[in-house]
Amino acid sequence: MTRGLVRTARGWLLIAGAGSAAILAGALGSQFIGGLTPCPICIWQRWPHVAAMVIAALAVTVLWRQIRPLAVLGVLTMLAGAGIGLYHTGIERGWWEGPDTCTSSDITGLSVDQLMARIMSAPLVRCDEVQWDLLGLSMASWNALISLGLAALWLAAAVRAPGR
Repeated sequence: MTRGLVRTARGWLLIAGAGSAAILAGALGSQFIGGLTPCPICIWQRWPHVAAMVIAALAVTVLWRQIRPLAVLGVLTMLAGAGIGLYHTGIERGWWEGPDTCTSSDITGLSVDQLMARIMSAPLVRCDEVQWDLLGLSMASWNALISLGLAALWLAAAVRAPGR
């Protein structure tokens, strides 16, 4: 069955959309079944997959005559997803600082009142702490890598799309 799917642009779009659905299902499963609370950047990483699922659904149904531009949009969406995943990975590994709303920063020179205010306003889940990893890669890292793979599937669909 898979062999027939990869012969057409629509097949590649279905696989790419299903890949995003699987990633989103995994993220939601880790949250609601596994008990992992997502940080704000974790939530940001979900949006490109939601967009990719919508684009894939439109491309294989009502907008099937616009497969190539939609496939290119899918590539860009997944590259954005990979970028967000890489950004989050960099925060987790200390390559750069994340937003003040979800990371810790230097407390040197703060008064007791300022320190207490920072503690009370701190998020429950910090973006600079890895909650789960596999083979030394966090969920953000895996999301970046898988998003790049999905971008390649969208590109395959764009190349196989009929027309211009």
